[in-house]
Amino acid sequence: MGNQLHVKFTEEDLAALKEALADMDNPVDLYLFIGSECLYCDDAVKVVKALTQVAPEKPSTGKLLRVKVCFKERDEECFSKMRVERIPTIALIEGYVRWTGTPAGEELKALVETIIRISNGDSGLEEYTRRVIRERIVRPVKIETIVTPLCPYCPYAALLTHMFAFESWLSGRRLILSDVIEAYENMDIAYKYNVMTVPTIAINGNVEFVGVPYEDELLRRIIQRAGESRIRFM
Repeated sequence: MGNQLHVKFTEEDLAALKEALADMDNPVDLYLFIGSECLYCDDAVKVVKALTQVAPEKPSTGKLLRVKVCFKERDEECFSKMRVERIPTIALIEGYVRWTGTPAGEELKALVETIIRISNGDSGLEEYTRRVIRERIVRPVKIETIVTPLCPYCPYAALLTHMFAFESWLSGRRLILSDVIEAYENMDIAYKYNVMTVPTIAINGNVEFVGVPYEDELLRRIIQRAGESRIRFM
């Protein structure tokens, strides 16, 4: 699967991020969870600082990317509220969309696009998918998408699973939690699911896909696992 990728940004990288984030319309709250004893938190901080640096501003709202940093040693309530147990974690929309580990390399694309879609209030999912999420998902579903920084397909899987959670959040039900997990920083989870190829997608603790699923395939598996659900994350 390769090696852990350390984060650095060139001027060209920052210019590309600025151009992409220019599509944001409304403010987005991003939570960064870090701590003092953390091998990869510095990289997560670099990612968030870069995004904050180039995020657009509006006179009425200021920066459209609003960052809150939560420290493991002193912000227990923040960790508990967002149901965060590992560091680093980057969380959006009340923790229902998150990266456990640093969204570096290819995965940064998914983070940027996720921020833009949340800012614009549009998941990009098909109308049928949206309706099913609103009407048929009645029990909690946790989607875990295991990725690595150099995987070219992982951003597509991450964005798709995150948009299912976002659509559930928009509906007011908030029954889908999407967690994109960086494999090298969370090897125990990769071992738990016997991950040999990424992306690997587990739903409620069951591996359902190796590779990027079609939207309708993911919807069917979510409905199935929701019907069997005994998990709780509320």
